[in-house]
Amino acid sequence: MLRSSNSPVRPNWAELVEQQGLGFHRAVQSAHLPRPYWDESVHYTFGADEIRRLEIDVGNLHTMCLEAVDYVLTHDRYADFGIPEWVAPVVRDSWRRGDPHVYGRFDLCYDGVHPPKLLEYNADTPTSLVESAIIQWHWMRDRFPTADQWNSLHERLIARWSRLRPRLPEGPVHFAWSNEDHSGEEALNTAYLQETARQAGLVTHEVAIEDLGWDHTAREFVDLEERTITAIFKLYPWEWLVHDRFGPLVTRSLSTMVWVEPIWKMLLSNKALLAILWEMYPDHPNLLPAYLTGPGSLTSYVVKPLLGKEGEGATIVTSPGRSASAPGEHGTESCVFQQFQPLPEFEGQHPVLGVWLVGDEAAGLSIRETSGPITDETSSFVPHLIAG
Repeated sequence: MLRSSNSPVRPNWAELVEQQGLGFHRAVQSAHLPRPYWDESVHYTFGADEIRRLEIDVGNLHTMCLEAVDYVLTHDRYADFGIPEWVAPVVRDSWRRGDPHVYGRFDLCYDGVHPPKLLEYNADTPTSLVESAIIQWHWMRDRFPTADQWNSLHERLIARWSRLRPRLPEGPVHFAWSNEDHSGEEALNTAYLQETARQAGLVTHEVAIEDLGWDHTAREFVDLEERTITAIFKLYPWEWLVHDRFGPLVTRSLSTMVWVEPIWKMLLSNKALLAILWEMYPDHPNLLPAYLTGPGSLTSYVVKPLLGKEGEGATIVTSPGRSASAPGEHGTESCVFQQFQPLPEFEGQHPVLGVWLVGDEAAGLSIRETSGPITDETSSFVPHLIAG
């Protein structure tokens, strides 16, 4: 794993990435950041053996996570995840039905020498998909046309939707995002996933999650044109959805209406998963010690809200009286205490690797860099190559 900096950038890189779909990067940059959100002046290079090792480790982590879901259901550990009692049976039934899933992203700490460590699993609403699947691929083709990249996301997403077609009800698949996201990132990621579904031969419609309606006579969800919704992809967290006004109607619809990602992923997108994994697989080389009731014997640790996203509300404690916190609105909820693993440092920057899953297989790599200890929504996305 090598970092190359001060690489020549394409003169018209900003216009190129916008043409390729990355429309929100200027909005992120407007926050007076010292570097652009998409930063192609930097890239990382991995050996083929490193990629194979990462692929194996992520495959093992995914298997462990699925076993953890079964463990939580078997031992009725819903309360550890803050899941309401009335939602727990719905999660259980969704898992037992095998409600289909499409994608997710593991965030890893990796220095190129030691085994990667799981920081968290973005299993329900991961973003940065366009940057990972499209933008960095075109960068490689323009700058290093004979190189390779760990990036089969686009092809695998199309194949995944094709595989799911027989399991989807008749009618179009709706793709929903939230109007509350003013950056446009969620709409962009949703539109990209919608396009991969179209390329798989599915009929699709877009809709804002706030525009879903309920037909009291037919007892079904409809869109603004009163079309029945039989299957829907939503880039909207389940922990919000079940507490919304229509939450009980949503949960009652699950036996006849397909929701992607499925509600059983509430157990994977919640950071209580980190403590459950450590409980099940203590001392596993890809895990960090993590606990639900306190730091235990840990002397340096990260306090992570169970439902925090993009580092929101996290606090790093490195010694008594010394800590660093990230702003966020999730800081009052239950937390997990995970051993602090300093991110590797390359020329003053700290990368986090995001390894994507499509279905049950690793499908690609993304990298976010930050100068501080916490990776958040303003951290720069940098591309990568595989050494020839």
